[in-house]
Amino acid sequence: VQLQASGGGLVQTGDSLTLSCAASGRTSDAYVMGWFRQAPGKEREFVALIRWSGGRTYYADSVKGRFTISRDSAKNTIILQMNSLKPEDTAVYYCAATSSLVPVMRPDRYDYWGQGTLVTVSS
Repeated sequence: VQLQASGGGLVQTGDSLTLSCAASGRTSDAYVMGWFRQAPGKEREFVALIRWSGGRTYYADSVKGRFTISRDSAKNTIILQMNSLKPEDTAVYYCAATSSLVPVMRPDRYDYWGQGTLVTVSS
């Protein structure tokens, strides 16, 4: 599975931004798709995930109510809509895929990773 993330950029506090992740290759191996982020000097952390089948979603507490993850099955793409952005959301955002049949939030459980896209939120 190959993943291509896009949509990062520089925004101000309170703005919105949309990230996309296009999957190609053996997408049948990607049962769950997730977004993670890594800020400078910090560990990579879970943001949100979605199951391809059924579309069930999970969110980190820090983004719940502000971020929405969705999927476009026809385009093999997942979307992360980020609203009410805060400076602490600044990070490199990565999309990832796992062949796990159950939702998992640990980065080491994900088999495939995109290249990352930088989101910077200025105060």
